[in-house]
Amino acid sequence: MINKIIARKRKDIEELKARMPLNKLKDKIKALSRGNLFHNALKKRDKISIIAELKKSSPSKGLLMPDFNLLEAARLYEEGGVEAISVLTEKNFFKGELDYVKLLRKSVRLPILQKDFFIDEYQIYYAAYLGSDAILLIARVLSKEEISAFMTLAKSLNIAVLTEVHDEADIKKVLSLEPAIIGINNRNLETLEVNLENTAKLRTLIPEDKSIILVSESGIKTRGDIILLEKLGINAALIGETFMRSGDIKEKIKEIRGNDK
Repeated sequence: MINKIIARKRKDIEELKARMPLNKLKDKIKALSRGNLFHNALKKRDKISIIAELKKSSPSKGLLMPDFNLLEAARLYEEGGVEAISVLTEKNFFKGELDYVKLLRKSVRLPILQKDFFIDEYQIYYAAYLGSDAILLIARVLSKEEISAFMTLAKSLNIAVLTEVHDEADIKKVLSLEPAIIGINNRNLETLEVNLENTAKLRTLIPEDKSIILVSESGIKTRGDIILLEKLGINAALIGETFMRSGDIKEKIKEIRGNDK
């Protein structure tokens, strides 16, 4: 599945470049990104911060929220007191749109993580143009050299980077690059199965370095899951499907938080 997504993404990027060449794109960037805001949002609390995801659909589960309303869900996230928002902008497999970022920047004050399949520097310039505060880099689909170059470019544009790992090989690839934020994805990219134990296993491979913000992604459903992540020393939880399927986003946030306000 991942190879199919990446192949389609390459076509999408070429179409985007044809519509807006890089030189024109650079002229449109107005330093809108707030990378520091995103970074600080994940470490400002004594307890786990929540990155609430806006996700209409997924390849494994299909449509997650039949009456998906981007801005209404974002409003509920903000009112529910989450620390940051993540939004899927990949259109073919996740039914996202690049313009979602622009819409959110006009509607909420929360920092925004753009989740997509970043495989070309052009996309990072485009993320800055949209106003993304942070981007996702998936270690599995990028070389170490690409990750390093993308990190450097993102930093120059004041965009935070969440570097996502899935297994031990990914961690070995990224640790020497001194990532500021590491996301441990609990989803197996081959089988698409989710196991929260992946965070517990990979956490032991990451040095006890308080300068690295650790995020657990996928499969977080209950208050008990949050308590487990806190015990592991995780700084933030990225939660999407649980909120999208809840029927009452604000109530679900309250349930996940427990007494942790």
